[in-house]
Amino acid sequence: MNDVPTRYLGELEVSAQGLGCMGMSHAYGATDDAQSIATLHRALDLGVTLLDTADFYGSGHNEELIGRAIAGRRDEVVLATKFGFANRLGEPTRVRGDAAYVREACEASLRRLGVDHIDLYYQHRVDPQVPIEETIGAMAELVQAGKVRYLGLSEAGAQTIRRAHAVHPITALESEWSLWTRDLEAEIAPVCRELGIGLVPFSPLGRGLLTGQYRSTTEMADNDMRRSQPRFADGNLEQNLATVAKLDELAAAKGITAGQLALAWVQHQGDDVVPIPGTRRQRYLEENLAALAVELSPEDLAAIEAIASPEQIAGARYDATSLTFVNR
Repeated sequence: MNDVPTRYLGELEVSAQGLGCMGMSHAYGATDDAQSIATLHRALDLGVTLLDTADFYGSGHNEELIGRAIAGRRDEVVLATKFGFANRLGEPTRVRGDAAYVREACEASLRRLGVDHIDLYYQHRVDPQVPIEETIGAMAELVQAGKVRYLGLSEAGAQTIRRAHAVHPITALESEWSLWTRDLEAEIAPVCRELGIGLVPFSPLGRGLLTGQYRSTTEMADNDMRRSQPRFADGNLEQNLATVAKLDELAAAKGITAGQLALAWVQHQGDDVVPIPGTRRQRYLEENLAALAVELSPEDLAAIEAIASPEQIAGARYDATSLTFVNR
């Protein structure tokens, strides 16, 4: 069964919607490996090829989980992982992009994933202490060695992207992009398009809030990272839920969910856009994939924009410290 159309990130053909795997290991409360592996298998059965992980997720657990899930099915997967956070979960954030660390991180990821190559290897965050030319040069050596096929950046700024691409072609930029996070639209997305770099939006559902599923942080686990994020804070949350309620009304009129409407909006931003909504449940995987069939007219897009324009969203997407690591 293969119902998912494909798109291109540069020269790399992938399913038009990927699967973000972070929540299978950390950030959003309790996890269940058996449930997650069943969802990963269902994704492959339905034709999802792009699986997105990182060495930081669960301090390596997520890569090991993906490795177990794709054993015997490697040829069905475009495997994307990331390096750059040199700390483990719970430790102060440290970012490394030096050549020695690039090589070390890649070897560790290959071992955890149980594969001989990574299809798309991203720098998770830019290291301001190391010239991007050094980082990309080391990543390019991994391509030459056959350990990596394509290179990517995550949450990088426009000038960094230009400098990186001058060293070795960058295939994709993975950054947050949704109805309530539009940072890359003014400068970063145009640079990517000028250079032929595909766009991979993470958190296209606003960390679940745009689905209308959550009404309070009390519904979330104590260790859910959203409890500490500004958009979920008292005051901001109520304003954002009012926006979601309006989106829900618009979605209901089209016979779809608010989440499907929000995801379809992202998908309509261009044929070079491949969102990676995350879930560990088959039900939500299938609901998200159904958004690929949602058609939005210019009038629909205008109505969505009127409801959820950036100035109507309350709170920053990250806390002040985390914001220092993006778009640099």
